[in-house]
Amino acid sequence: MAYTPTPPAAPANSEPTRVIVVDDSPFMRDLISQIVRGEPDMRVVATAEDPYDAREKIKVHSPDVVLLDIEMPRMDGLTFLEKIMRLRPMPVVMVSTLTVAGGEATIKALSLGAVDFVSKPSAQVHPDQVEEFAADIVAKVRIAAASVPGIARRGYLNSLSPPRGTSPTLLKGTDAARAGNGLGEMGVLGASAQNALVAIGASTGGIEAITTVICGLPKAMPPVVIVQHLPQPFTRLFAARLNSLCHLRVKEAEQGDVLHPGHVYIAPGNRHLRVARGVSGYVTLLGDDEPAGGHRPAVNPLFSSVAKYAGKDAVGVILSGMGADGAAGLLEMRQAGALTLGQDAGSCVVYGMPRAAWELGAVQRQEPLNAIASAIVACLHTLDNAHASRRA
Repeated sequence: MAYTPTPPAAPANSEPTRVIVVDDSPFMRDLISQIVRGEPDMRVVATAEDPYDAREKIKVHSPDVVLLDIEMPRMDGLTFLEKIMRLRPMPVVMVSTLTVAGGEATIKALSLGAVDFVSKPSAQVHPDQVEEFAADIVAKVRIAAASVPGIARRGYLNSLSPPRGTSPTLLKGTDAARAGNGLGEMGVLGASAQNALVAIGASTGGIEAITTVICGLPKAMPPVVIVQHLPQPFTRLFAARLNSLCHLRVKEAEQGDVLHPGHVYIAPGNRHLRVARGVSGYVTLLGDDEPAGGHRPAVNPLFSSVAKYAGKDAVGVILSGMGADGAAGLLEMRQAGALTLGQDAGSCVVYGMPRAAWELGAVQRQEPLNAIASAIVACLHTLDNAHASRRA
């Protein structure tokens, strides 16, 4: 299948990104290689038919980015990814199928340290699918190449060992939060618990970031609503995986869910998530309206609805991601009286969405990833104290 790229001009005075393509399918190796070679800022330095072949070629060519198939004979992509991240951390983009099995493997790969993933076209490849696949590969390789300085740090996030410059007490605080830390049934909030709401938005690097944050929160929390840029079936699988790892109960949001304390609701793939007020408290609203900023689900619609219905009772958090989705909505939240947090540049896989929100004035405080759960708890205590002062 021919692919004719329409690449941007190569950046001046820059070396092309060196890519190794690992896939057991000769057709996919050729297609992906053709796509990469069509870009002036990239070049394929080697292809490999399995991880054993790839291991030797990585030693010889020292690539900037590895495009790694998940399903391969002799050694699967997940096993090889785990070895890469343990022995020689580097940016890896997974090549996945849009199936339940492929989705589960992809979610695990992202949690192991893969920068991102691209979805393979179907067996009967349509030209439009090839164009979409090509555009996705090109964008993700560029994102992965830009993430190089953070790869060693991402190994820390998987091993739970502190990075340079990080106080071990932050990890101890997170462990205490996961254990509940004696917070009682209502945990971090008192009388205002029925009004409080936490909203989180993320994109590239968000699987790892959200997992770190949610697993660092105490069981007795107000409801948490999340938008992570993912298609189906990945959102449902991500919710299930997160539910198995954390004290909070995590589910993919459904239309009309009543939001309960101690629960996390993740926007389903290809549907916007908003909240509104119902007779029993906050409820979820799912929408099939047009993508916002090219995304559905998008963060801005969620944050805007939280600003409208939760206002000063909310905490907004924006995590690692490409682009600017969530910045405008987080500003609405701050202007409505919510407390707002952003992931700092040093702990982001891609410091795009948090940067846009910070520069817009939407973020009050930036924190490293392993301090965000504690910062959320502190914000909720602040909200509760404000309620107590008003009651007094």
